[in-house]
Amino acid sequence: MTITKDTAVTLRYSLADAVTGKPLDSGLTAYLHGGYESIFPKVEQALEGQAVGHATAVELAIEEAFGPRDESLVTTIPKTDFPPGVKVGGRLQRLGEDGQPRVYNVVKIKGPEVHLDGNHPLAGKALRFACKVTEVRPATAEEIAHRHVHGGHGHHH
Repeated sequence: MTITKDTAVTLRYSLADAVTGKPLDSGLTAYLHGGYESIFPKVEQALEGQAVGHATAVELAIEEAFGPRDESLVTTIPKTDFPPGVKVGGRLQRLGEDGQPRVYNVVKIKGPEVHLDGNHPLAGKALRFACKVTEVRPATAEEIAHRHVHGGHGHHH
């Protein structure tokens, strides 16, 4: 079976910094193919029409990956407003300046201040996404309705 719209695709992947070559992540992932925004569009384009066993590597410019850093998403809060048990490297959700919930990464705790960053940890980086297709199957009606793959290495409800 080839990868076309509404197929569930499982990949073994590795993600590296495109400039330094430093490995950033690797593993298995499953996504719903066909414009559901569950994988980088450039990767989806490279996989269109391919089958199990196909391997490729795609260079992603900053704009094609997680976008540029937005320094307006970097903030500090008083340590007194900080929930107990969260440490550097942890995440917490709070309302952004637009009033919408946003996930912030805790980057530093210094004296009475906690430094938070609402950017994706890989924002501002060009990436190299290498992958090998390990499974292709028709997506279920439920997966198409929910816009993501269920079970296996996909989403679990």
